[in-house]
Amino acid sequence: MPSEVRHLVDRGQTYPLVRLTGVLDADTATPVRTALLDLLATQPEAIVVDVTGLRVAQSDAISVLREVLDQTRDWPGSHLALCGPADALPWQPSGWPVWPDPAGAFAALGEPETDRRVSVDLEPVVGAARRSREVITEACGRWEQPDLAGNACIVATEMVNNVVAHARTPMRVLLALHGDTMSVAVRDGSAKIPRFTGQVAPTSYGGRGLLLIDSVATRWGHLALADGKVVWARLEADSEIPRTKDLQRDDAGMTDPTRG
Repeated sequence: MPSEVRHLVDRGQTYPLVRLTGVLDADTATPVRTALLDLLATQPEAIVVDVTGLRVAQSDAISVLREVLDQTRDWPGSHLALCGPADALPWQPSGWPVWPDPAGAFAALGEPETDRRVSVDLEPVVGAARRSREVITEACGRWEQPDLAGNACIVATEMVNNVVAHARTPMRVLLALHGDTMSVAVRDGSAKIPRFTGQVAPTSYGGRGLLLIDSVATRWGHLALADGKVVWARLEADSEIPRTKDLQRDDAGMTDPTRG
């Protein structure tokens, strides 16, 4: 009989609480990864995973938690915590802090920061990038981060236009403030990953979308999901802004020929 892991997400807690039940082995590690990445793609400040009802059939299967930690370290950078194991020692290779129960994990994480995460759902239509810039400008004003607004709008414009031109799926734009840095991310329903090859010839048409993102972001990358991907970038206030003439974009067009 094949093994199975079920997951239940309780969103009524301080942070999302994921209860895993079943048997963790080589066969169920992938579904566990998928479930956790899908939740992390919503950009929570933290998640707590209760493994009280999870039996580990193969010790090396715990490495799936280390993979999730490594894949999401830069984005969304959520705090991760495990709770409920009878013996914490076997879980230490995961890299996650381990607590005896959910209450201990929530107490260690503390109260969430308020109003530091924004998201907006958009259709792949003309005007989507403009709407993303409006949301970003309003959020940066509310957060008193005017120096981040320009670069965040640049990144969002390129990411959103990529979805409009190539992925052609509904998307979600996610914005978060992390201390003195900001993240901008766009989730869409296409598994195609944008590729960055470096400098583009001055005479070439297009191909500058990722170049622009690379020029203003301190870090950027993607998170592959079962139903698509998230492309993200982290920004700092002192990042250099490209020349104004390079930023004139038609919201109906796309400057990057890679398929997203």
